[in-house]
Amino acid sequence: MTSNPASHSFQTVQSRLLDWYRENKRTLPWRDRRPPDAYAVWVSEIMLQQTRVEAVIPYFEKWMEQFPSVQVLAEASEQDVLTAWEGLGYYSRARNLHKAAKIIADEYQGRLPGEVALLLKLPGIGRYTAGAITSIAFDKDEPALDGNLKRVYARLYDVSEPVDSPAGEKILWRLAKENLPVGHAGDFNQALMDLGSTVCLPKRPRCLICPLMMDCKARANGTQEMRPVKKPRKEIPHHILAAGIITRKGRVLLAKRPSNGLLGGMWEFPNGRVDGDPEKGLANVLKTGYSLKVRRREAVGVVQHAYTHFKVTVHAFRCDLEAGPEGTDLKWIPMKELSDYPMGKVDRQIANLIKQ
Repeated sequence: MTSNPASHSFQTVQSRLLDWYRENKRTLPWRDRRPPDAYAVWVSEIMLQQTRVEAVIPYFEKWMEQFPSVQVLAEASEQDVLTAWEGLGYYSRARNLHKAAKIIADEYQGRLPGEVALLLKLPGIGRYTAGAITSIAFDKDEPALDGNLKRVYARLYDVSEPVDSPAGEKILWRLAKENLPVGHAGDFNQALMDLGSTVCLPKRPRCLICPLMMDCKARANGTQEMRPVKKPRKEIPHHILAAGIITRKGRVLLAKRPSNGLLGGMWEFPNGRVDGDPEKGLANVLKTGYSLKVRRREAVGVVQHAYTHFKVTVHAFRCDLEAGPEGTDLKWIPMKELSDYPMGKVDRQIANLIKQ
């Protein structure tokens, strides 16, 4: 760290930021509820992880209509939950919401607990989310620290330590706690969220309109474009896959992914990674992975997608089934019902290709 936090006036930062927030806070559907609804705050915070606010708003509104309470969510089927979530990505978030709702319904009479320690015991709730829920919905003096807030603090105090390292995290959590204004933590945390989303941007921060410009150490040192520091990224691997579109009498064969792991519980076209020619490799991956024997492979299209840790190019082929089991993880779906089955982006694109 290149500056001394003790030299900073915490009260000045607090008052300037809260004054700015009162004039500039964003109108968001989860903020409109008075008093604050802990369930709505929880759902919004989970949806906002790794997803832009603009993308989240329609999903949030639809979700609250379909699952207006913890109890309703707890009683819903996993397929309904995943279908409502489809398109937001990172589907473990939806599965964890569902699991946590069942626990809250059973152990807390359908009401989220208002203590960080209890929230941290629930699936999918980490330190940031617990701090956001307790400060915003329960008016507790708890810090919160997501990607936006890390960036703001890293610039405000010119933190040279990588923010995604244990040492960097420790520094930032300390700063978040030290800056917190007693009795106003909820507004302060949301003000930081808004500042990071609208002013203290990842690239080309809008320093000239920032209420904290005079307090910002990175701005004073000319390092705002170099903060936050992050550890070097590893090269992202690229995989080639082949997928089979197996149809019969107006139905298509789908496979259900295991509940755990990437896209858990979602439906997909039988597929697998291939080396070399995707068309030649298709028969082998379907036989090895699903005990399916196919013939007559006709190319339908190519779909590309980037996940967090790898990229894929998927070659889709229409083919006929010669032989194969129809186990619990394989199901013939009427073509007109494809939209009822939750899928990841790659398989939804393939589904749209065959509908055309």
